[in-house]
Amino acid sequence: MKLRAILPLSALAAALPALAETPAIVDTATPAAATGLVDPSAEVLALEEERNRRLTVPVLVEGSGPYAFMIDTGSQATAVTQEIRTALALAPAGRATLVGMASRRQVDLVDVGRIEFGSNSFTNFTAPVLEREHVGADGIIGLDALQDFRVLLDFRNQTIAVEDANSRDSGGGFEIIVRARTKLGQLLITDALIEGVRATVIIDTGAQASLANTALRERIRAKRAQEVLTTDVNGVDLTGDLVFVRDLNIEGLALTNVPLTFADTPAFEALGLNDQPAISLGMQHLALFDRVAIDFAKQRILFDVPRDVAKALREAKRLNSFKLGF
Repeated sequence: MKLRAILPLSALAAALPALAETPAIVDTATPAAATGLVDPSAEVLALEEERNRRLTVPVLVEGSGPYAFMIDTGSQATAVTQEIRTALALAPAGRATLVGMASRRQVDLVDVGRIEFGSNSFTNFTAPVLEREHVGADGIIGLDALQDFRVLLDFRNQTIAVEDANSRDSGGGFEIIVRARTKLGQLLITDALIEGVRATVIIDTGAQASLANTALRERIRAKRAQEVLTTDVNGVDLTGDLVFVRDLNIEGLALTNVPLTFADTPAFEALGLNDQPAISLGMQHLALFDRVAIDFAKQRILFDVPRDVAKALREAKRLNSFKLGF
């Protein structure tokens, strides 16, 4: 027997609480920490809704600030903007090629001695310099600074928790726990199904939209629906085709009627994913969950679904069925 609970993405998105427009004051006495679902020793930071619903946290750079940095699990490098470079007179460190979703561009590098976010820090690194208008924040906390941490996006309580990845196991309360493999610092889900086609999923907290490559489009034979335009961190436009796919399945939980923008990008190529089906899951879909945790040390990604969906999912599992759509 199979149980399906179908709820289109548009309906679920409309039911979600809006993210805070300004940071709320949050401490470890908040319900998120008190429930035991977040380690009380974790640093809980308020979410701020930035341009394109990108989430930022307050960061000190060389003791100055705070500046609004975006936590971006799709970016390999922690970056600063021209404004910070100028204000702090950061020392130049040469140039390098920055791979964006639409482009490869030479950018300036600067030396950074220390950044602090919550009670955590990242020291002695070289950072690319970006334009704020293309980033939507003062800087980016990238994968290089996140490898020792577990990052929890809590959309229900509008918080980000950044905790030591070696702290006590905190997988309790999550309905879906997915093992991932690493490549260039990123965690990749390799056994997702999109319309029955196995695909690799990248969790990209720095992107609003979800992108997919041509290899996936050819496998599912998706037809063009609408041309869309987006801009990457280099300020280069990317043109893609917006298509609604029937379902996206991760560990038995199926999202239905999923909007994906199809385009081949340098970012997929850099991960060796040009020739195999792959998608980059952006905030428009991550925000459908109550919570998403990215655990770099344990190489896993955890999803907590809304309570009514969780109840149906537990019942489906009890009946030996793992197919649940919403």
